[in-house]
Amino acid sequence: MASLVAYDDSESEAETESVGSIHAVSQMKDTSDVVKPPGQDFACEAPGMTEGAALPTKHGSCEDPAGHCLPLVRLWRSDPGSCPSQRLQWPRTEPDVTFPTDKPPRPSLWTSHTPAGHVPLAAARFRQVKLSLGTYNSPEPSFCAQTKSETPGKNGNSLQRKRCEDCIVPYTPKRLRQSQALSTETGKSKDVEAQGPSAGRAPAPLCVAPRVSEFIQPYLDSQYKETTIPRKVLFHLRSHRGPVNSIQWCPVFAKSHMLLSVSMDKTFKVWNAVDSGRCLQTYSLHSEAVRAARWSPCGRRILSGGFDFALHLTDLETGTQLFSGQSDFRITTLKFHPKDHSLFVCGGFHPEVKAWDIRTGKVVRSYKATIQQTLDILFLQEGSEFLSSTDASSRDSADRTIIAWDFRSSAKISNQIFHERYTCPSLTLHPREPVFLAQTNGNYLALFSAVWPYRMSRRRRYEGHKVEGYSVGCECSPDGDLLVTGSADGRVLLYSFRTASRARTLPGHAQACVGTAFHPVLPSVLATCSWEGDIKIWH
Repeated sequence: MASLVAYDDSESEAETESVGSIHAVSQMKDTSDVVKPPGQDFACEAPGMTEGAALPTKHGSCEDPAGHCLPLVRLWRSDPGSCPSQRLQWPRTEPDVTFPTDKPPRPSLWTSHTPAGHVPLAAARFRQVKLSLGTYNSPEPSFCAQTKSETPGKNGNSLQRKRCEDCIVPYTPKRLRQSQALSTETGKSKDVEAQGPSAGRAPAPLCVAPRVSEFIQPYLDSQYKETTIPRKVLFHLRSHRGPVNSIQWCPVFAKSHMLLSVSMDKTFKVWNAVDSGRCLQTYSLHSEAVRAARWSPCGRRILSGGFDFALHLTDLETGTQLFSGQSDFRITTLKFHPKDHSLFVCGGFHPEVKAWDIRTGKVVRSYKATIQQTLDILFLQEGSEFLSSTDASSRDSADRTIIAWDFRSSAKISNQIFHERYTCPSLTLHPREPVFLAQTNGNYLALFSAVWPYRMSRRRRYEGHKVEGYSVGCECSPDGDLLVTGSADGRVLLYSFRTASRARTLPGHAQACVGTAFHPVLPSVLATCSWEGDIKIWH
């Protein structure tokens, strides 16, 4: 059954203008906007209307037992809950008619359970009729928005909220609904682990024991021994609620029991990954995913950058931010200068790589290339040069895939280093030989010379793992004998640096293993992280 509805756009009294004119119907704001289904008309004579204003036909649903002709909206007054809004009513000049109470209330088409975003046919035709007649002069198209100027004050706000609830609910994307449900569950859950402060607030000071770990103390006064291949899992850390992008041990040997982890859940954490496997502190300084974070060479500060364009340098002992900057792009990688620790270089979703000075909080140098994204940065020659890995590649050769820069002059030294059609998501430097390695999307590790002209070795190539578009990291052991890399299938592979043969394969993680890090002091400790959000400490 088609629903015939008359709308009242203002709660004022009915206009008293003469209806004898042929334009009387189009000049009335409340009673003229009537929906007429195709092929049907209705006539409802109201008091004060002339015979010329009444339509020649009538509809059976508008007639009461007494013979009066009434609109369907009058039937909703007996059940206010079925009315879409208190504004849907006939002019007040119409006499009230009471109905017998023994009959059940007439069901309303507005109370049917329709999907979100659905517009009833009568309402859609009503909008078309109003636009065609030219009588709709309100600047706000939404029905809920029309009540803003009419209901001031607290009562008006409650009435406005009630009217908005009765209106059609807008469509909410599935991804947004899932994120809202996840945030609600996260707020209700009670975690016993250490929780970080909300974004924008200063974190609490890090509770670090003044004494050196008893496991690290015996190795501080002796030279690093030969690296042994880890076999078992010492700790399994599962505190992050998103993929872990990278991990790094504290570079100060006396504090190397602390492990830094960076996650897509907008936080970075500091762990005691040697003694207890406990989370020491969680930092929620960013409003978006944290893609990169690094220990300062002194081991007392952490520099972080994320997808919110923000850069923060946090002091762990006091919990204060020593430096806060706003970049022009989303940060994906950053590195401290190996000599001048007040300078750092960052790159991301931008053609430029920028060098910042922490003392002034400003950009001191820019390195511009015709690229779209910087994937990784690696310093060479004690900081006089650095390499940037980009996403630029052509069909036959990877021109500008790896670019060598002069740090002081911002000039390009070479951009013809890697001549294959794969991008390199990560770079690492060998600790004892003048070579570096590049992780490629061709599912192999390539070896390059660290001095100009940066030739690639054609004889030695490390194969057997999978990259498949992930930012899979790689690293050399402190003695340079072993090379470790993650894999897109979750495995952890260790290679002999000299022979390029596979030394061991660890089962690793359920999802892609994207980060690996050898302990700088303990010869048999290895940390790995995965896209699932967990971290494993091997020994």
